[in-house]
Amino acid sequence: MATSSQSKPPQTSSTVSSCGLVKPTGENIDMAWQWNSLKDINNRKSVTCDFCKKVTTGGITRAKRHQMGIKGDVNACTKCPPEVKNLLKEAAEKKKVTQAYTELQDDDEEEVEEIHTLKSGKRPATLSDSSTKKAKNVKGPMDLLLFKNPEATIKLGKNTKQTSINDACNKEVRDLTCQFIARFFYRNGIAFNVARTKSFKLMVEAIGNYGKHLKPPSYHELRVPFLKKEIEETNKMLKKQKEEWVDFGCSIMSDAWTDKKNRTLINFMVNSPSGTMFVRSVDASSYMKTGEKVFQLLDDFVEEIGEKNVVQVVTDNGSNYVLAGKLLTAKRTHLYWTPCAAHCLDLMLEDIGKLPKVKTTIQKGISLVGFIYNHSLALNTMRKYTKKTELVRYGVTRFATTFLTLQRLHKLKTNLRMMVTSDEWSKSKAAKDAKGKRATDTVLSPAFWNGVVYSLKAMGPLVRVLRLVDNEKKSAMGYIYEAMDRAKEAIQRSFNENEDKYKDIFAIIDKRWESQLHHPLHAAAHFLNPELYYRNPTIEFDEEVTSGLYKCIERLIPTEEEEDKIIHELSLYKRAGGNFGIRSAIRQRTTVAPAEWWRLYGASAPSLQKLAIKVLSLTCSASGCERNWSTFEHIHSKKRSKLEHQKLQDLVFVKYNQALKERFDCRDVIDPILLNDIDDSNEWLVGEMGGDEEVAEDELVFEDDNLTWGAVADIVGAGEPRTYTRQQSRLKNKQIVTSTPTSTSRPSTSSGGKHTMEEEEEEANDEESDSEEEEIYKSSSGESNNDEEDLDEDFMED
Repeated sequence: MATSSQSKPPQTSSTVSSCGLVKPTGENIDMAWQWNSLKDINNRKSVTCDFCKKVTTGGITRAKRHQMGIKGDVNACTKCPPEVKNLLKEAAEKKKVTQAYTELQDDDEEEVEEIHTLKSGKRPATLSDSSTKKAKNVKGPMDLLLFKNPEATIKLGKNTKQTSINDACNKEVRDLTCQFIARFFYRNGIAFNVARTKSFKLMVEAIGNYGKHLKPPSYHELRVPFLKKEIEETNKMLKKQKEEWVDFGCSIMSDAWTDKKNRTLINFMVNSPSGTMFVRSVDASSYMKTGEKVFQLLDDFVEEIGEKNVVQVVTDNGSNYVLAGKLLTAKRTHLYWTPCAAHCLDLMLEDIGKLPKVKTTIQKGISLVGFIYNHSLALNTMRKYTKKTELVRYGVTRFATTFLTLQRLHKLKTNLRMMVTSDEWSKSKAAKDAKGKRATDTVLSPAFWNGVVYSLKAMGPLVRVLRLVDNEKKSAMGYIYEAMDRAKEAIQRSFNENEDKYKDIFAIIDKRWESQLHHPLHAAAHFLNPELYYRNPTIEFDEEVTSGLYKCIERLIPTEEEEDKIIHELSLYKRAGGNFGIRSAIRQRTTVAPAEWWRLYGASAPSLQKLAIKVLSLTCSASGCERNWSTFEHIHSKKRSKLEHQKLQDLVFVKYNQALKERFDCRDVIDPILLNDIDDSNEWLVGEMGGDEEVAEDELVFEDDNLTWGAVADIVGAGEPRTYTRQQSRLKNKQIVTSTPTSTSRPSTSSGGKHTMEEEEEEANDEESDSEEEEIYKSSSGESNNDEEDLDEDFMED
């Protein structure tokens, strides 16, 4: 209510209109009096609208509601101009904001006054002492009992709120409140997707449950006491995981990385059937990462977790970790050291990328992508023809990114060909450049696309297996044996059973498999996977698989008595006796995850059941440690680079473990892993490459025409040497010398020599530009270490 407009000001004047109506004037007069008048200057309750001449008896406030058209206790003015309505509404909104700020300032002044009173030793004022002051929102024991749990409030949902007559007012108040929240996001550079997180919703709900006058946490409280409480809460949340370590064992994962302060940090995580848990990181900057020192760190960590609880230690395949693994298994005879399966598969892809045909294709692809992304005009033209689809796709590793980028190039092959044959491209400056001509040659060259298809056939199934082992939701231990066999079969089929085409690829796979990836744990998990065993009962006669199973039994089982029980119970599993043979168990061999199947139907063989769950629940890779790097980088940003290691570790412990727990709770534990993707990974490529590998397949430009892309390439000169090359200059000079007299050849020779020097300089510049393009592609595929935020923003849009 505008009380100043309803009470008569001490010093005001008035103007009288021709019709006898009076308009108040003065400093504190409401702006609405410009369009309203009084019949009696002493009676401000009765106000006359200047537009419709309607008289309202509620003062200037009610007259404004009449002119703004607010329905309720007064009729709307039908003759009020729209611009007047807008001015009145803007003034009303501004008044609300001013009142809100005034209330906040009054609260702050009262708190400051109370603090000064307490410091001076005086008795603080009570409600009875100052009846003019508004009562504060004092919290007592009953408020603590009646405080609503934010999680329970959120679960009730939006449908529990009833519609009331004050919804319009509530919406205005909510908009004003949300504006302050939005301003907090904008001014502090907080990502918008934070508003989708559960923790943000819980925070807002908790503030609402508290009510008015909540004192926000201070800098010190956020940094020390509340962080300690959150660590305690996180430990309570992870208590169930630690209890399962005793029953079903766990895997220790370890990996090292270098942060922005050039500190070498080694992360230690524990994986179990209940999920993955980050335990701590060690600052290893003060010593070299030798095998002996890594062994000492791993040995101490195994002692902390408990040797009887640890089934395997998973690290990458670095020489220092290999030595540490050998020393660890020699000292602790009841656990395994296993190399990271994702790292082994990435090394396979790296070796395949060194094959001459694949290497040449990758180099041409790097040059093409690097040229397009290094020239803004070419980049804009590409995005126009590909409908803003990027060429670079990111994978879990560098060579997975290479495969995905080649796959994207193959998918956009037609779009790229249409681009380089368009008038827009041919008339552009980029197309006339030497590098642009090479890019055009690459896109129009059938041989290049033939190499792309060959590379995708060779690498596709292995990338599928890499995705299989690099996931946190489902354990791939029981499937890696079968997945590798299916990957080799898929490669074999894609090359039409022609051994000459895939023998080099198989040699690379077999070498890495035998020396690194093949492990007794993988064989035992393959045997104990009911889907694979009962579909192929001859597995029990496979010496490699059964040998791995018995090695696991001897190493993981501490007593001979327990070993004999497991061997005896194996016969029951082989003949599908007891609960293994009931109808539901038979049906769910292929529909339930292996570890879950053993939980449901393994009670007939309790000792074997415990071993099976322990083995089938193991992880195959240490990728969780690598994903933890991004959490460190997010917390240890440039603005927070002065965080000490312990504080950084505490923040990562809280953030990463809570995120892992939330992701694990959303996982699908029932459905097993499907291997059909590995079988079909190359089906869409079969038949695209001709029978003769040296002859590139030519394709039609239009289905109803005989014009081929090979003919288009010949017309534009794709694949031909560029005009200014050293070889062509020599041939040209020889022709000039043999076809003209000596006296007339001298000027041509000198000019030819000068032209050759220019060509050599141009070729040198081209070689430098090629290296620049390769660096651009490597940076876009994530090969650079920790400079992700310095990448071109264009690469981050995919």
